[in-house]
Amino acid sequence: MATALITGGTSGIGAAFARALAARGNDLVLVARNRERLEQTAAELADRYAVSVEVLPADLSVRADVLRVVERLTDPDQPIDLLINNAGFGIHTKLTAADLSAHEHAMTVMCGAVLLLGGAAGRVMAERGHGQIINVSSTAGFVLLGNYSAIKAWVTAYSESLAVELAGTGVTVTALLPGWVRTEFHERADLKTSKIPGPLWLDADRVVEECLVDVARGRAVSLPSKRYKLLIFFARHLPRRAIAVISARISSGRR
Repeated sequence: MATALITGGTSGIGAAFARALAARGNDLVLVARNRERLEQTAAELADRYAVSVEVLPADLSVRADVLRVVERLTDPDQPIDLLINNAGFGIHTKLTAADLSAHEHAMTVMCGAVLLLGGAAGRVMAERGHGQIINVSSTAGFVLLGNYSAIKAWVTAYSESLAVELAGTGVTVTALLPGWVRTEFHERADLKTSKIPGPLWLDADRVVEECLVDVARGRAVSLPSKRYKLLIFFARHLPRRAIAVISARISSGRR
C-alpha cells in the first residue's frame, strides 16, 4: 500500500488530494500548522476510507520544522511513495511596500520548503527506484500578478528541472497548474473574486482527479480543464506587453 505525504493537507486542493488518495486506499501523512485541524481531518479520513492517517504539525516558514518533514520523508522504515508540495497562500502586499516581510515569508514557504522537500524526496525515491512528486504551482505563473506569479513561475520551472534530473530513475515530477479553484484560498488572501467569470472557476476535486491522471502518464505539467489549456496557450504566445495589460486589469479587479 502506497503512502502519500501532503503539505497543506487540511484545506483546499491539499484536502482534495487527501480525499482522492484515501479513496484509492493510500495511507497518508498530513502536514499543516494547526494540530487540532490536522487531527480532525485525519480522524474523518481514517473513519471514512479505512486508511492510516498520520499527522505532522509543522510551520514550513520555520527551517527546523521543514527539516522535521524532511526527516519523515527520508525515513527508510516508513517510505513515502508520493510527495505533494501543496502548502501556500496568496500575497496581497505590493512589491514596493516598505515592509516586504510578507514576500520573504511567502518565498520561504512556497520556494524554500518546496526546494528542500522536493530534493529530499527525489533523492530517496531515486535510491528506491520509484516515486512521484507533485508540486502545486499555478497558471498565475504565466501572467504578472506580483510576487505570487514570480513564485509560481519558479515552482513550475523547478518542477520541470527536477523531472529532467530524475529522468530514468523511476521517479516522476509533475507541476500542477490550476486556475481559479473554489477553495478558501482567495478569502484567506483577502482577494476580491466577484468579477471573475463563472466559467473560469474550477472544482478542487476535479482538478485533483485530472492531475492524478497526468501523474500516472508521467507528465511533467498538469494543466486541468480544456478552457485553461486554451487560455495558457495564448498566454504563452501573446507579446509580453499584452500580458502586462491583461495582468493590470486582473489586478485592478481584485482590489
